[in-house]
Amino acid sequence: QVQLVESGGGLVQPGGSLRLSCAASGSIFSTSTMGWFRQAPGKERDLVAIITSHENTNYADSVKGRFTISRDNVKNTVYLQMNSLKPEDTAVYYCYAQNRLGSFWGQGTQVTVSS
Repeated sequence: QVQLVESGGGLVQPGGSLRLSCAASGSIFSTSTMGWFRQAPGKERDLVAIITSHENTNYADSVKGRFTISRDNVKNTVYLQMNSLKPEDTAVYYCYAQNRLGSFWGQGTQVTVSS
């Protein structure tokens, strides 16, 4: 079993920045693929960014050049640095992990971009 705890969400003005963190329990973090998804009201949950155990990354087109995913295998934590935020980035952001034990989700953290 893997537990994921997100933090770092909040209210930010357009053009601002936030960094989300996701702390993972368990000893197989380093072999897990980690990712961030988001879900806006009335919409489906969509992939934002993903990072493999070999630190290969992939991003949704809508966030390329603005968001950066990274991981710290010593702290068992994955990060999402979000810059140049737009109102359309407003959503609940979920941390995701996939490994030999299965797929796991965090509880989500709200990000609101508004003036």
